[in-house]
Amino acid sequence: MSSNLLRVTKVEYQDYYKMLGVSRSASNKDIKKAYRQLARKYHPDLRPDDKSAEQKLKAINEAYDVLGDPEKRAKYDRLGSSWHHHQTRGGRAGGFDWSNWATRGQPRYGSFNYDDFFGQGVSQGGFSDFFNTIFGATGSQSTSPGMGMNTPKDTLREVTISLLEASTGTIRRLSKGSRSLDVKIPPGAKTGTRVRISGQGPRTQDGYQGDLYLRVRVRPDKHYERKNDDLYLRLPVDVFIAVMGGEVVVPTLYGNLSLSVPAGSQGGQTIRLKGKGMPNIRNPRKFGDLYVRLQLQIPTQLSDKERALWEELNRLRRS
Repeated sequence: MSSNLLRVTKVEYQDYYKMLGVSRSASNKDIKKAYRQLARKYHPDLRPDDKSAEQKLKAINEAYDVLGDPEKRAKYDRLGSSWHHHQTRGGRAGGFDWSNWATRGQPRYGSFNYDDFFGQGVSQGGFSDFFNTIFGATGSQSTSPGMGMNTPKDTLREVTISLLEASTGTIRRLSKGSRSLDVKIPPGAKTGTRVRISGQGPRTQDGYQGDLYLRVRVRPDKHYERKNDDLYLRLPVDVFIAVMGGEVVVPTLYGNLSLSVPAGSQGGQTIRLKGKGMPNIRNPRKFGDLYVRLQLQIPTQLSDKERALWEELNRLRRS
């Protein structure tokens, strides 16, 4: 037996319908819809922490290259019928005669390329041994109209905004050449928030328009610490106000407020201002809280009269 046939007998059957999550009777429209959804879901740019996303995307593209091409799909369906018939008769995986289905000649390993809306191309690897054996690894060189491997690529960009912009919502203008696009970032956005702009990504060979995603980064603020929708603020308070009680001005993202500090307040004590935090991104009418942490200011330079008064106060406390 030739080395080619030995290699062919070790091929594992790939269930492309299962990969795309469609039935074997699915229409071309349903197959294309399922493919586009999965291509978005597993795109590595949108799943940077998922190391398996790239491999899943390759499998999805391979499945679509076959099922999206009427001639390849017909051959695959005939193969599938023979394969399942072999299985139902108790045949072992290694006993199936793949040589009846193998493409003559040396397989050519293709690749599929993406055009990036902002000029950064991405390229991925080739297809499985199963595909190469049955279809000759035509890949992106597929001759079926509109069924090439130029996959819809959703473009991902990062924008940086201030905490104030995150609290009110803002607009960023993106430009490339003569094209410009105003993108609205909603109130309550936080670092990691993604804003989807449908149909503003690159156009593929089959006419599909990808989406544009903006990943938001909120710049750290020198006054406020953010935890989800709540804000924390350290507020310097004169020691006399802490002892005697009084009014202080609290700066918030929505303007200054007057805060009543109770007599005998301690350093580090926290006062909650309800509804003065960040808006919730899913419900902009709902706000987090602002927690004001009192930071006592101890006088460092005293006049002779002030020092005398402090000494008198100290004597009174000890008596």
